Amino acid sequence: MIPLVEPAPELTPEEITRYSRQVLLPGLGSQGQRRLKNARVLVIGAGGLGSPVLTYLAAAGVGSITVIDDDRVEVSNLHRQVLHAGSPTGTPKVDSAVRALRELNPLVGVTARNARITRDNALDLIAGHDVVLDGTDNFATRYLVGDACSVASVPLVWGSVFRFDGQVSVFWSRPPAGHEPVTYRDLHPTPPPPGSVPSCAEGGVLGVTCAAIGSVMATEAIKLIAGIGDPLLGRVMLFDAAGMSWQTIRVRPAPGSSPVTALEGDYDAFCGLVPGPAVSEVTVTELAEKLRRGDDFALIDVREPEERLIASIPGAIGLPMSVLRTGDVAGLVGSVARGRPVVFHCKSGGRSAQALELARGVGMDDVAHVPGGVLRWIDEIDPTQPRY
Repeated sequence: MIPLVEPAPELTPEEITRYSRQVLLPGLGSQGQRRLKNARVLVIGAGGLGSPVLTYLAAAGVGSITVIDDDRVEVSNLHRQVLHAGSPTGTPKVDSAVRALRELNPLVGVTARNARITRDNALDLIAGHDVVLDGTDNFATRYLVGDACSVASVPLVWGSVFRFDGQVSVFWSRPPAGHEPVTYRDLHPTPPPPGSVPSCAEGGVLGVTCAAIGSVMATEAIKLIAGIGDPLLGRVMLFDAAGMSWQTIRVRPAPGSSPVTALEGDYDAFCGLVPGPAVSEVTVTELAEKLRRGDDFALIDVREPEERLIASIPGAIGLPMSVLRTGDVAGLVGSVARGRPVVFHCKSGGRSAQALELARGVGMDDVAHVPGGVLRWIDEIDPTQPRY
């Protein structure tokens, strides 16, 4: 494997001491460590995958790390986003990451970008970096990052986690000789239908699964930078934490595919996330008043049963979105509503809006949903319940 990065000047005595266990590795040595020192890496996302990725890249001595994320630290994320354990709730994750990484290894440079990667800034962000690691959690951003890396001819280390499972691969539109140019679009030629794949916030995730996948991602980046080992080019590694198994499958260029030479016009639209028709909404304040008055309506909670055990709105009837997606919507909702108006709610409003569209799609008119869901109910109506 040809190294991505030229070696930096000789290691200092302090660097030799800090990285001595790596320098002793056959194939890496001081030359490989100097390549790591000279590397510029972009990490997109400082959450569940970004935490182990950033930790191990900084510890390994990657000289320049840029991290971009626009989210803030939340207690419900700390079981997997361990990088932020020492930061107060509400701290921008990039600021938390910089603090933690500087404490871990003051010899590396870390640049924070408190922003979201978009079509307008993606190519500028990637420019000047040797490798990109994508730890994001939505398909629109993954396609954007994959396309931007293809256009820039920069290798992309990609990872994904959900519940007990994880995936990791390396994509490169112009790889070294002997490797096929496989990109993210070869793994996922078309995005899944909107709402068909729950997020970790909806479906849950085992925290240590993030650690397993994130550590593999960091390993692949180190291998690419130093030119050692056999990277996951053209292969996807699958991890099943429940069954404790790893397997690797081949990925080939999709038949009839053509090289990506420009970014899509709208990645949300490409993934079907376009704004729909105006929806009927009931705010949590209005909902509380309806409940106080005893209005006759069906409040349907489309979260999963485990979520309802954490926090709930009084009087809500459970009808999980996972059941609605695969069943007779009119029959299921009708059996609960029994001719009454329907108000859907979920955790934060995404699934309830989808349930609303499903109901309208089968001819139900007297339906609405609660934007902000149970989290807004907790914030504005009942702060005694735990957020998650």
